[in-house]
Amino acid sequence: QVQLVESGGGLVQAGGSLRLSCTASGRAFISYAMGWFRQAPGKEREFVAAITRSGGSTNYADSVKGRFTISRDNAKNTVYLQMNSLKPEDTAVYYCAASKSYGVPRITGRYDYWGQGTQVTVSS
Repeated sequence: QVQLVESGGGLVQAGGSLRLSCTASGRAFISYAMGWFRQAPGKEREFVAAITRSGGSTNYADSVKGRFTISRDNAKNTVYLQMNSLKPEDTAVYYCAASKSYGVPRITGRYDYWGQGTQVTVSS
């Protein structure tokens, strides 16, 4: 069992930055690929970014490529999402998730554990 707790969300103006953190407790963090997803009101949950167990490979949704960076610190059991040049359309609840799969999965069904989410609101 893995427990995931996100933090770092908030209200920011367009063009600003936020850094989300997700800390895991429970079984070995390095055993899991990690991902970030988001869900806006009335929309389905969508993939944002993922990182392999070692942190050696990453994958991003086209909508955030070049603006967001995912990273992890396995010594701290934490994955991060640095979000720059934020846009109003980035407004959503952001979730981190842990996957037993290898690689950088983009599909919600490949993730085994989910956090409760943190709200990100970008004002225009």
